[in-house]
Amino acid sequence: MSASAISVGATARSRWWQLALGLVVMMSISSPQYTWALFTGPLTKAFGVQLSTVQITFTLLIVFQTFLSPFQAYLVEFFGPRALISLGALMAGVAWVLTAYAPNVYVLYFAYGVIGGIGTGIVYIGVIGLMVRWFPDRRGFAAGMVAAGYGMGAILTTYPITDMVKSADWGYAKTLLVWGVIQGAIGFLAALGLRSPPTGYGIMHALPTQQQSSRGFTPGEMLQSPIFYLLFVMMTMMSTGGLMVVSNVGAFAKQYNVADAIVLGTAALPLSLTLSRFTNGLTRPFFGWVSDHIGRENTMGLAFLLEAAAILVMFAFINNPALFVVMTGLVFFGWGEIFSLFPSTLADTFGTKFATTNYGCLYIAQGIGSFLGSYVAARLEEMTGSWTMVFFIVAALDAITGILALTALKYMRQRHIGAESAPASASPRVA
Repeated sequence: MSASAISVGATARSRWWQLALGLVVMMSISSPQYTWALFTGPLTKAFGVQLSTVQITFTLLIVFQTFLSPFQAYLVEFFGPRALISLGALMAGVAWVLTAYAPNVYVLYFAYGVIGGIGTGIVYIGVIGLMVRWFPDRRGFAAGMVAAGYGMGAILTTYPITDMVKSADWGYAKTLLVWGVIQGAIGFLAALGLRSPPTGYGIMHALPTQQQSSRGFTPGEMLQSPIFYLLFVMMTMMSTGGLMVVSNVGAFAKQYNVADAIVLGTAALPLSLTLSRFTNGLTRPFFGWVSDHIGRENTMGLAFLLEAAAILVMFAFINNPALFVVMTGLVFFGWGEIFSLFPSTLADTFGTKFATTNYGCLYIAQGIGSFLGSYVAARLEEMTGSWTMVFFIVAALDAITGILALTALKYMRQRHIGAESAPASASPRVA
């Protein structure tokens, strides 16, 4: 066997190690977002403030995770994934450690929201951008797998954190301290093994069902395309619905008296959070894999309409503890796939040469969704005394997004890819 053949085989195998390391790093930054609901009650009591005041922390976490993502992505591409992603993992751990000693909500905002948001943002955008480059043939699946780490990592921490926060010997502060050290160390060590694919990497080929760009669009070129803005609006609407549940599930579970009800021998709220972490993770590689075979837009329509239906059914039976647990899990199964479908669709449409920075621009939509889904949703509930309006608005946004995927997005992407394959004499255009 030739040396070049051995090299190609080794490179092909190494991408699976990169996927495994990326998965571990993503799991290490999962808890700041997905166990946040466990801390809102203790923090509200500790600082003597309303829920909406504490929820500003969650908004800051997502905003700093997302609104700086184009700059963070550029740094990852410039300095390489190892240095920046390991730094981001350390920052995420340090954020929890500092929060443990926060004397007021302003320090809470800075530690958990700002430092934690910047750290998790570097890790998230860096790992996703890396995977869509390593797996051109399994882009939806690979992006979904590492995104699953972000969605499922909190499965390992939800019950221990729940017990520690409630314990008189631990409390929320010691819990944050211990888990901040553990998660920061694991993420840092795993990130040290990450690296970019070699120059000219292209041993794999897209599946026939995938519509992929034949060249790499720069961020400036991408920002001239209406497809990017359609994707941005769609991701904002889907992020709003999912983050409304993520950030407020503890609050509305208590309001409807299901949080402490016993289901299968355990309290409904932590059981719901654990099941949701599992379905939120499972949906990402699952629908990513589906989209590799039946197309991105078809998969979006299926998943987003499922999310809309699940939201309405959950609200209709929200006083039933068992159905509350089941339906919150289904809600997350219909939502979490946005973190595999949108980056893979973006890379398919605008190429992989600038994939990390391009996705950084799109990921800002998550920040807008965090504001609408956490703080605004909490304020609406405080003003109306009910979650009814919030649930119906979210279900409508999910349904509209699914319809847009099947109609406008599919049509515009077909024209975009078709324009690239037109004869060279045709005038160049960006969709």
